[in-house]
This record gives sequence, structure tokens and C-alpha cells, in this order.
Amino acid sequence: MPTRVPDAEFRDRLAAVRDRIAEAGADAGVWFGATSIEYLTGFDHIQTERPVVLAVTPDRVAVTVPRLEVERVEANPRIDDVRHYFDYPAGKPVETAARMLSDLGAESVAADADGAPGVMGYEGPPLSNFVDVETQAWVDRMRWAKSDTEVDLVRESARWANLAHRYLADYTEVGEHPATVSQRASLEASRAMLDALGDEYVPRTRGDGPATAGFITGEQTALPHGHTANRRLREGDVLVTGATANVDGYFSELERTMFLGEPTDEQAHYFELMLEAQTVAIDALGPGVELAYVDEQVWDFFAEQGVADLARHHVGHNIGLGAHEPPYIDRGWTDHCEARDGREAGDAEMEPGHVYTIEPGIYTDEYGYRHSDTVAVTEDGTEMLTYYPRDLESNVIRAD
Repeated sequence: MPTRVPDAEFRDRLAAVRDRIAEAGADAGVWFGATSIEYLTGFDHIQTERPVVLAVTPDRVAVTVPRLEVERVEANPRIDDVRHYFDYPAGKPVETAARMLSDLGAESVAADADGAPGVMGYEGPPLSNFVDVETQAWVDRMRWAKSDTEVDLVRESARWANLAHRYLADYTEVGEHPATVSQRASLEASRAMLDALGDEYVPRTRGDGPATAGFITGEQTALPHGHTANRRLREGDVLVTGATANVDGYFSELERTMFLGEPTDEQAHYFELMLEAQTVAIDALGPGVELAYVDEQVWDFFAEQGVADLARHHVGHNIGLGAHEPPYIDRGWTDHCEARDGREAGDAEMEPGHVYTIEPGIYTDEYGYRHSDTVAVTEDGTEMLTYYPRDLESNVIRAD
């Protein structure tokens, strides 16, 4: 199982954007987005007030970075030319990038934005102050469908997420604190992952581990994005869990609704409704299926069961280098595609290489109920990448 993106994959990606640059009649492609820069070159960085600017021409790959990133990027074999400014704001990052483009002979560029994003207080001039700019979203669209290698990386992430989740369930006991249970499970899973992969693991973390698992409890579960409550676990708690692992920047998503002690009849009822809704969604997936259709199937099921008012979000989203990526399994996705210039009819449909989280949820006034599984669309169907048990009995943690 691969644990890193091979050089050949980066060559293919750069070749693909060079084809698009030629079709657009531009002198260069330019990217400010950290994920796009990573996707094309393998150079990963944290997007801050210090912009990084990547330029790709027919025969060169150049980058402008803050001084503190020079040593990290110079070792990258896919980047031919590194320019730097000292820091922001004195270093003038966009002006430095404009000089880089001038030296490359680029008078017109196709860029993912007309300047760096306003992150952490950054305020800078648009790139169009220095060069002719047309905007594009080539890399964002390329990332919708994963290569076989990318799917393998997500699959490897799911394998370690499953282990982290198993530790989470094993360490969950009445009287424990959710934060320390999560830390213990994440630590043990990360230790196992690093021991197993050894030198094959690509270091992608700063202080935390490559595998993580945790949960929210009680009334916080009624909020889809609830927080870990500062109280110890009690018998009767409802838990909504989450686990993932970072494999060369690629992620999976595994979530379960669990019970600490026997659930009440009402809790079991809502759990089973949620589980059936997830099954409806999984069964509806496949190549050529409209994304809107899958969300509509779940919505219809919720309406039939009289719980549509308890839904708070769509069925799921694509996942890979980003925790949330388009396309989205949403009832409005077809209309969204039709309303966007340059979108093709196929953009509204699933295709092989798409990797989705499937996570329809029900949220009452007291508790929330949500599983999430990561599912890959294949040439002839789907493949479940996460595999922690989904049934009620497997998700009851005995309190005695």
C-alpha cells in the first residue's frame, strides 16, 4: 500500500496544467492556494500572512516564498527556481512574485486568484497591478477525481483511522474525561502507525500525531459541530465520534454514534433511522449518478419517516487533501453546476475516483445521531474504505 505520492504523479499533474495553460493562451499558470501548490509540487506549507506564489510555464516551475521557507522548498526536485522576500509586509511578496514572472517572460497569466488570500491579516495588492490576469480553477477541478494512488492513500488513512477509533471505544469508560480519552486513543494509534510504517511514513505533522480520534458527548451531539464538553463521561451518554489519519496529506473520515451504556428506546429509534438513511445513501452511490439524486433519496426517506425537520446538513462531500472538497452530495448541486460558467453536464454526476463521506444526520433537542463513512466511486460501483461496524450492538459501550 503506497504511503506517498510518487514522482510520476506530480509529472502527470504538471503536464495536465501545462496543457491547460496552452489552451488558455497564457504565458504561465499561477497559484496562491496552499493546497493547489502542494498538489502540483508536493511542497506543503501553512497558509499564513506570508504568501507563497507558484508559477508554471511550459518549461519551468518557479516559486516565491518568505525567507523562512527557503530551505524547505529548495530541496523540492520539482521546483526549478526559488525566489524569496524577507517577511510580510516589508518584503513585498506580490511584487517579488511579479518580478519572478517577468524574468520568466510571463506577461499574461491564468491564476487561481488575483492575489494572495487575506489570511491572518494579509493585505496586499492584486497581481493584476503587475501582469494581465485571467482566473482559473483547474487544480480544484482536477482534484475531484482521485487517481488510483490517491485512492490508495485515502484507503491507508482509513485503515489507521479504524485503529484509532477502536482504541477510542476501548478507552471510553464512565468517569473518564473525553479529552484525555481522545488523546490516549490518538497517541496509541499514532504510535502503532509510526512503528508499522517506519521510514515509509512521510512526516506531515507539527507536534500532533498522524492518527487522531475523539468525540463529543451528551447535549453537544445535538450540534453538528459541537465541542468537547468539560465534564466526565456518564452512563447513558450519547457520543458522536470522529477518527482520521494523515497519509502524505490525504485524509479519510470515520464517525460513529455510540452509547455509553444501553440506549433508551427513543435513542435506539433515532439511531436506526440514521443508520437506514446512511444505507439509503450508500446504496444510491455509483458512477454516473447525479449527486443531487443521492441527497434527494435521503431527504425523501427522512420525510417519509417524519424527521426531515431534524436534518441539519447534506449527505456528504468529497475528501482527499482537504477535509471538505467539492463536489458535494447536495440537493442543489445540479442547479449549482448549471449556474456556473464553464461547468459541463458531467460535473453534476459522480465518476470513478470520487471519494465521498456519507454522513446524513438526525439532531433532536437532546442528542445527535450521525455515522460517517468514506466511500470511493469505482468503474462499476463503490468501495467502502472505512469499515468500523455500523450496527447498534457494535456501537454500545458497556458501562459496567
